[in-house]
Amino acid sequence: MSFTLAIVGRPNVGKSTLFNRLVGKRLALVDDQPGVTRDLREGAAKLGDLRFTVIDTAGLEEANDESLQGRMRRLTERAVDMADICLFMVDARAGITPTDEVFAEILRKRADHVILAANKAEGRAGEAGVLDAYSLGLGEPVRLSAEHGEGLDELYHMLRPLADEYAERAAADAPETDLDVTDGAAEDFAPSAKRPLQVAVIGRPNAGKSTLINKIIGEDRLLTGPEAGITRDSISVSADWMGTPTRIFDTAGMRKKARVTDKVEKLSVADGLRAVRFAEVVVVLLDAAIPFEQQDLRIADFAETEGRAVVVAVNKWDLEDEKQDKLKALRAGFEKLLPQLKGAPLVTVSAKTGKGLDRLHAAILRAHEVWNRRVPTAKLNQWLGAMVTAHPPPAPGGKRIKLRYMTQAKTRPPGFVVMCSNPEELPSAYTRYLINGLRESFDMPGTPIRVFLRSQGEKNPYKGRKKAAPSKLRKHLQGRRPD
Repeated sequence: MSFTLAIVGRPNVGKSTLFNRLVGKRLALVDDQPGVTRDLREGAAKLGDLRFTVIDTAGLEEANDESLQGRMRRLTERAVDMADICLFMVDARAGITPTDEVFAEILRKRADHVILAANKAEGRAGEAGVLDAYSLGLGEPVRLSAEHGEGLDELYHMLRPLADEYAERAAADAPETDLDVTDGAAEDFAPSAKRPLQVAVIGRPNAGKSTLINKIIGEDRLLTGPEAGITRDSISVSADWMGTPTRIFDTAGMRKKARVTDKVEKLSVADGLRAVRFAEVVVVLLDAAIPFEQQDLRIADFAETEGRAVVVAVNKWDLEDEKQDKLKALRAGFEKLLPQLKGAPLVTVSAKTGKGLDRLHAAILRAHEVWNRRVPTAKLNQWLGAMVTAHPPPAPGGKRIKLRYMTQAKTRPPGFVVMCSNPEELPSAYTRYLINGLRESFDMPGTPIRVFLRSQGEKNPYKGRKKAAPSKLRKHLQGRRPD
């Protein structure tokens, strides 16, 4: 039985460092400055033979108002309520602070199981802090060094009996069934193994990305507010969105590169770009009040360059008065400023009210289907013949370039190979002509299309090599072979 472990504590005690070590990857952003983590990040953790879900949380601060710190604290308290076990981390080198004592009292009241961990306890510098941790009344502290991986065996022995307890409880609660699981009919009752659709939401700061995702999943899972740049980590959440298993990535707002000077913001943007590379469909979220800023165009172009299926969503549509005129202007601007995404879906939504989410869902499914589309080779070559007849390729030096054959080499995004003579002399304008023709003829609007030109000489790797002299045995055999 898997259990859930939430890592909680003051800012900068090493929660994200331990989270990364338990999941075996650098998923959470880590920096010396406090308050880097703001959202809840979940990961699949492994410790010895234990497999469980670990939650990285924002640093607990003494704030209960509507400030950013207050909202972060409520999100962390929510993680405490949903977790089976809380790992309360303190800084052994800084010692126990009044804030640690306040939160130790909160955990005693709210958490079922609390394990106290004194981090940064390597060497003599942390010995006093470890002894001081006994005063919190949460039992014997585990001495840890998340940075160096020390003390994880001790943490394992603390978690082992709790894991067994949850496993026994799960076995007792499991419903009895007379169904023979070896029978083929049991497959009908097995959970769906369908891989979730990977969707990344990107855009400028304060476009409403986190609010949109919260509305999609139906809960306040991500931190939101009027401040720009709240999201730092690229957080993924899983949801059954209108019957579609979906994994949605929330990303940090992306500003112009020249304006990004803070180290954490640079890490956040890099994390967001990495999320785009993992996604299948990218939703470029615009602000209806200021759409198609230069940065919006760069963001959309990046998604297209990475070969992702793109859906453009215009948020805060509930604040618009002249909706029809605004929509007409948006479509005209989209076609003019983003010709490389010609035909991509443009959807108006309101993350605040949830209006338009059904249209967004349909547009994402449509974009994903086009992104995975495959065209039969026979149809492609019939189409290629018609395209060449309608507009023959150029004839540099009086010798016309011949397009002989075409096939689809890949999907996700669709990629096509054209065998031709002198591919290096075919102008890019003619390649664009072919791409636009593919979009229109095979109903592939908006998705990135790649066309690769190859000469027939590239097909045979042995072309130009000298023939090897036949051996005596081969000569003998060839002499006996009938004509």
